[in-house]
Amino acid sequence: MLLTIDAGNTQTVFGLFDGEEIVEHWRISTDPRRTADELAVLMQGLMSMHPLLGEELGEGVNGIAICSTVPFVLHELREVTRRYFGDVPAVLVEPGVKTGVPILTDNPKEVGADRIVNAVAAAELYGGPAIVVDFGTATTFDAVSARGEYTGGVIAPGIEISVEALGVRGAQLRKIELARPRSVIGKNTVEAMQSGILYGFAGQVDGVVTRMAKELAGPEGDPDDVRVIATGGLAPMVLGESSVIDVHEPWLTLIGLRLVYERNVGSFT
Repeated sequence: MLLTIDAGNTQTVFGLFDGEEIVEHWRISTDPRRTADELAVLMQGLMSMHPLLGEELGEGVNGIAICSTVPFVLHELREVTRRYFGDVPAVLVEPGVKTGVPILTDNPKEVGADRIVNAVAAAELYGGPAIVVDFGTATTFDAVSARGEYTGGVIAPGIEISVEALGVRGAQLRKIELARPRSVIGKNTVEAMQSGILYGFAGQVDGVVTRMAKELAGPEGDPDDVRVIATGGLAPMVLGESSVIDVHEPWLTLIGLRLVYERNVGSFT
């Protein structure tokens, strides 16, 4: 079985693959203060509950694939693989790792590993041209050309960041639950904020994607031919209000990690 780990700025997602199928997944908060030993304890507690894995950490795992946007967390995860998984092959997505996706940006090393992995999965599953919208700490929009190249993207403040900023900077505002309001026109402060977040971000997605699709398609192409894939923990909140999203793939990053592992190591079964 393959263990995939996507460590983002806010949350870390673990996925367990049996072949091409995700058979289990877990989500924890990302804390850059956690040491490798603390991460190992957490992982053992989660993984020991799965019937196909043993009680010892690493038992039943044949391969590991990791990406992280937090350097210290990546360092500690590297240490976890070294100390607790023995000779299990591990692939950490970083410069020099084979992805199969050319990165056509000014400085490819600046592109987050999770964004590259998303592009790998999008190109493999849906082909190009495509746009991946990842609703995480930031909302990122990544463009994949018709030839499967990563051509660049857009980074915007994420939903949770915006909610926190409103609560901190607004004198009469507060932190709110991310939920759908009764109507677009809010009848109280909480509903007004919820409406602004939900419909504001849906409008942002539609506007940015429409412009990106036009560029990707080119002067002779059809923007409607560009596939739009949504992923990330907060994607379900916006899905019903956006008019441009074609596919919701919640495990796109984990699937991309599986593909990168296979392209560097081979089969994990």
